[in-house]
Amino acid sequence: MDLSELLNSPMGQSIVKSVAGQLGMNEKEASGVVNMAVPALLAGMTRNAQSSDGAESLNKALETKHDGSLLNNLSGILQGNTKELQQDGNGILGHVFGNNLSSVEQGISQKTGVSMNKVTPLLAMLAPVVMAYLGKQKRQTNTGAGGLGDLLGSLLGGGQQKSRSGGGIMDMLGSALDKDGDGNPLNDILGGFLGGR
Repeated sequence: MDLSELLNSPMGQSIVKSVAGQLGMNEKEASGVVNMAVPALLAGMTRNAQSSDGAESLNKALETKHDGSLLNNLSGILQGNTKELQQDGNGILGHVFGNNLSSVEQGISQKTGVSMNKVTPLLAMLAPVVMAYLGKQKRQTNTGAGGLGDLLGSLLGGGQQKSRSGGGIMDMLGSALDKDGDGNPLNDILGGFLGGR
């Protein structure tokens, strides 16, 4: 199952509904941010997994804290107190994007027209969900640290190969995050997956 299927699944829809309710957004706004934020997160993780240290660190996190169990009670967690989820998410975001985090948030805010004060907590809520999803896929496919880059690539809709033949979430992202020379690192992070468009 690649990411576009996840986002359109009942679980994806319930994430959008819960998040929209919590942050006072309409579902269309929440959906726009989710559809852009999740691939950005996966792309950032893929970039990190390209170094052996990054892959080891990600692998360790997926084997311990982010093993996929969060998904078993996701709707309960999203409807309850999300403070802990957001704190966890902030840690993940810092790890994935480092100094580029605020620029990534600004990029998503600009492209979706949703204000930063909604994009920031939404990204933080999504990060542990994406990690849990990745952890679950890793367990199901029995992937080790060395295979995380490929696993992430397959979740992104096969990365390059699929985007050339049309379809896949990266095509959607390609049109949303055009390389317009605005100095937005989100374009740089995703550039490798978008074939340098």
